[in-house]
Amino acid sequence: MKRTLKIGLSARLLHPRPGGTGMESKTLQYLEQSVAQWIMARDVLVFMIPSITQDGMLNRSAIRLSDYAKNLDGLVLQGGADISPAAYGEEEIRPEWSGDRTRDMYEMELLHEFLEIGKPVLGICRGAQLINVAMGGSLYQDIASQIPESIVHLAEAYDRHAHEIVLEPGGLLEKRLGNAVPRKVISIHHQGIRSLGRDLFVEARAAGDGMIEAIRGTGRNFLLGVQWHPEFRRPSDEDVLDCLPLLEAFLDATRNRHWL
Repeated sequence: MKRTLKIGLSARLLHPRPGGTGMESKTLQYLEQSVAQWIMARDVLVFMIPSITQDGMLNRSAIRLSDYAKNLDGLVLQGGADISPAAYGEEEIRPEWSGDRTRDMYEMELLHEFLEIGKPVLGICRGAQLINVAMGGSLYQDIASQIPESIVHLAEAYDRHAHEIVLEPGGLLEKRLGNAVPRKVISIHHQGIRSLGRDLFVEARAAGDGMIEAIRGTGRNFLLGVQWHPEFRRPSDEDVLDCLPLLEAFLDATRNRHWL
């Protein structure tokens, strides 16, 4: 029998609202249900990894993020708030694009700990951007305003909005997905990869504007980031790419530590 894998999922953070009362005065750490269910579709255990904050009432324990990396088999960085432009050496163009620097630092440390001991990492949407920035790359703070000729990457339809992608020849996505059609993916992002981080390979681009839509690490570790949301694909979405083969590649890597 295969050992049941234990997969860590980074936390989303909801910070206290100024003047808020009750739960709105607290820091909340949570995950989006669909991403957990998508990972669990292959019979693995999912554990949300809490950030280690300084604002709790209790004394901090001796547990560190490195302990999660040692005891879990792999890491998924989920979507959510913008990456702070400060993370790649820029000032925010508009106040609403300032991002979540607290979450950036927590997830970068988490990413480093898993990579340091050679455990696989999969990034989804923000997670792909986080990987790129952590490896020294940069982002467009707002695709629509910085690239007027771009296609629509974020729409009011939210998780009903999809666009086509083009897979790079010879990449992991092409090997795992083959000539799979269709190649539409669910797109919910206004930031995007601008300059590619070190030791990263482009796996897919958006059809129409060439925006980077998937990246892979070129080292020995399994490191993959997809800009879209595979977890929001519904079984009835026959025109949207089924990315379960990519989840299986990630899980295979946790078992085998070699994956190409």
